[in-house]
Amino acid sequence: MTNTIDRRTLLRLAGASAGTAVLAGATLTGAAPAGAAGGAFRHGVASGDPLPDGVLLWTRLTPTDEAQPGSGVGPEAEVTWQVAADPDFATVVAQGALTTGPARDHTVKVAVTGLAPATTWWYRFGYAGAWSATGRTMTAPPADADIDRLRLGVVSCANWEAGYFSAYRNLADRGEVNLVVHLGDYLYEYGTGEFDAGGSVVRPVLPAHEVLTLADYRIRHALYKTDPDLQALHASVPWVITWDDHEVANDQWSGGAENHTPATEGAFAARVAAARQAYAEWMPVRTGADGAIYRRLRFGRLAELSMLDLRSYRSQQASGSAVDDPARTITGDAQMSWLKSGLAASTARWKLVGNPVMIARVDLATLPAWLLGPIGRLLGVPENGVVLNPDQWDGYNADRNELVDHLRATGTRDIVFLTGDIHTSWANEVTTRATGTATPAAVEFVVPSVTSDNVNDFLGLREGNALSVLGADLLRATNTHVRWTELDGHGYGVLEVTRQQCRMDWYHLADRTRPGSASRWVAGWSVAAGSSTLRREAAPQA
Repeated sequence: MTNTIDRRTLLRLAGASAGTAVLAGATLTGAAPAGAAGGAFRHGVASGDPLPDGVLLWTRLTPTDEAQPGSGVGPEAEVTWQVAADPDFATVVAQGALTTGPARDHTVKVAVTGLAPATTWWYRFGYAGAWSATGRTMTAPPADADIDRLRLGVVSCANWEAGYFSAYRNLADRGEVNLVVHLGDYLYEYGTGEFDAGGSVVRPVLPAHEVLTLADYRIRHALYKTDPDLQALHASVPWVITWDDHEVANDQWSGGAENHTPATEGAFAARVAAARQAYAEWMPVRTGADGAIYRRLRFGRLAELSMLDLRSYRSQQASGSAVDDPARTITGDAQMSWLKSGLAASTARWKLVGNPVMIARVDLATLPAWLLGPIGRLLGVPENGVVLNPDQWDGYNADRNELVDHLRATGTRDIVFLTGDIHTSWANEVTTRATGTATPAAVEFVVPSVTSDNVNDFLGLREGNALSVLGADLLRATNTHVRWTELDGHGYGVLEVTRQQCRMDWYHLADRTRPGSASRWVAGWSVAAGSSTLRREAAPQA
């Protein structure tokens, strides 16, 4: 049955500019601005994981000056919360109170239920007679609703020391985004100067050392939540988030990480437990009873979004022909089964996958073994070619083949992978030996980093230099399924989902090291419903 949504609801769902203008002026008299150095709610407000009948709300209370993040001190305190149908809170539809304290680092998370679907809501928190800044969020449409359009802001890889989070501010100011999808590396674990802006620290992290303990991770999360651009985007729309490796340590796998030395840094399991606890406290994200973060959200009949966890269950990274070993996994058996069955059974038009690391093949200086034939096996060439980055799905060929084979066997179409991790911009068609080079099984849009170093930063050259351009040209020449790539820009993506197509537009910053940097459109690619072939798009009309 068709569920008709009126124009007012569609405008709400489309995040109309007028709604953003209202939000900008919605901070109440007497409320401490979200970014205030003092005030009880100095770390801002956020919402996440919207459902048709509810949404998750978040804030952090500073009840006394000594109750600093990671300190483990300060009193228990009661925080009130309200959800309203208007920014002035004339019509409060839900409210309550809960107690927080040092055991959860004075963070507050409320799973609000009983709300109407496909509706814009305003929310705030209260303590000791003062209100927080006002946030705006939305509930998802019913699972059977026919909606025309959904716009997602897509981001990844925000390194504090490498610059300012102007990409977040630009997204918040667009006024058209319904939802932000963050694909991981929300923060970085490094100590100051260990990973910055091409060798220069733009702004130093806290704590100054690499984060290892629960207190360390809490302090690092708190630092990020003081950024005014991040606060603005959190307060304007709900987020759907997953983690990648740097929320714990670089190149994390289920039993360790490249950036973890047990002899000097202690048991890896203890570090993971500390990082995961801080993450659960500080992020507006729902987790399962066992701490699992992979989950699925639906937006009417138009789209279903499956968010993956590609760190907690994966085998250690390998190289050479070991990347073909079917005993190795990037997803783990349970998550792979959940992913395959969910995609195949979905009745949504578009099946979106929040995929922290690239799934498309990137062959380096060789054809894949399945094109070389027996000589490829004799030379020890991996099935899909010499692997450039074994931390991606390239390092786990059996899992990628299993997923693609299942999609082909079940006739599952209209799959779009949304990817982060590698700091650069790509539009890919997903191919394997089974698909051949002409019949891709899905498409993939990879967004650039918010600030983390790219190719030109590592080279110490300007953006768009000859070496970066040559590198992009070579990647496309040796990987025909890579339809476009750009290796230098920092910024974000905007995905527009309609019944007819999914379109990604990439926007890059003028200068990540400058506060308030503007962004510019650099490319657009789309895929039509029923197809897995990408097509280039012109710049969107202003």
